[in-house]
Amino acid sequence: MKISIWTLLGADRFSPESRRKLKTVALFYFVQGSPPAILWEVLPVYFWLQGLSLRAIGGLRLLELPYSLKVFWSPLIQRYGDRRAWIGVCMVAIGVVVSLVPFVQIDHPGWLVLILLLLLTTLSATQDIAIDSYAVGLVDREEEGPANGVRASAYRVALVFVGGGMVFLAGIFQWTLLYLFAGLLLALLGLSVLLVPRLDLPVAARQQWLSGFARWIGTWRAVPLVLFVLTYKLGEFAIGPMVKPFWVDQGRSLFEIGLIPTTFGIVLSVLGALAGGAFISRYGTFSGVWVLGLLQAFSNLGYALVAWAQLGRFGLYGASVFESFSGGLGTAAFLAFLMSVCEKEHATIQYAFLSSVFSLTGRLVGGVSGLGAERFGYGDYFALTFIMSLPAYAFLPWAKRWIHEERRQT
Repeated sequence: MKISIWTLLGADRFSPESRRKLKTVALFYFVQGSPPAILWEVLPVYFWLQGLSLRAIGGLRLLELPYSLKVFWSPLIQRYGDRRAWIGVCMVAIGVVVSLVPFVQIDHPGWLVLILLLLLTTLSATQDIAIDSYAVGLVDREEEGPANGVRASAYRVALVFVGGGMVFLAGIFQWTLLYLFAGLLLALLGLSVLLVPRLDLPVAARQQWLSGFARWIGTWRAVPLVLFVLTYKLGEFAIGPMVKPFWVDQGRSLFEIGLIPTTFGIVLSVLGALAGGAFISRYGTFSGVWVLGLLQAFSNLGYALVAWAQLGRFGLYGASVFESFSGGLGTAAFLAFLMSVCEKEHATIQYAFLSSVFSLTGRLVGGVSGLGAERFGYGDYFALTFIMSLPAYAFLPWAKRWIHEERRQT
């Protein structure tokens, strides 16, 4: 029996129009995943090889705070202009910033390095607002299950091609050439978005953005929702900046780092995202959030075991496989939750608010992750990141009430 990608996504019965929407979602989230591929996959390795300390690498994550503050300028995207234009302009500017990275001194980072990274994260956060708003407004409720699988998968495919590709090729080509090529690729990706049809917001939604947001969030019911979103990704953000330095300190080569945790690992996370979408289609968003999220949290213990028991190369490979696949599962579930609780006509600000909230404490924790790894050692710190993943589950029963509907496959 022939199995197509539409069957795997649960979209085999969708109309051609619905499938075109999923292709648009795939393009948008490949675009969205490209700047973080530089931030999360490439720069930690590059900085470590240039002589930065773990504390400095972790501290630079504080420059990602625009991801947590973007809700404050999200009304500009809601109120003015074409969301495709916002994406295109931001991505071209990101390409310029990335092209400048190899021309500044890294081993003793000064103001120029800080400004470049802050520009990169601010531009990336801004195009995230426009992409998320467009996607939530584009897909119908019955299309959201496959759309979330596509979102998580395309995002991770970008991490493979942009992040894993750069780390892999760093053993062959000079870093300067790689950064220049990446800058050109990012700019072209931004321009490609202009080929997608324009999707306008209702005039009333543009003009009444404040009242729409206040009505949605202005009740006591929002408190457990905010607390849940605030803490759900805490463990993932805490461990993220230290994974690549851990691989380096385990004696692994650039080739291995580019192949296993980055390229092969992200392929596994794509499969995990597809599996997560299938799980959610059958068992519902709420079950997906807590079951798949717990699996993602437990993956942090895999790296702790490698550090404690000195499991060597193949133990490290196994921990990476578990972390990558379960990361895809958890991300698909969380994206489904965020999309479900937003109103389509006001998603620009609502989704920006939720994504700002979930990244806020994570960015702060990521900023001191190097200090934690130095203070406790890799093993104990990785175990601590697992414990940090657990408080969110105390708020989950109340957060469940925000889910518009459970989508089950019959």
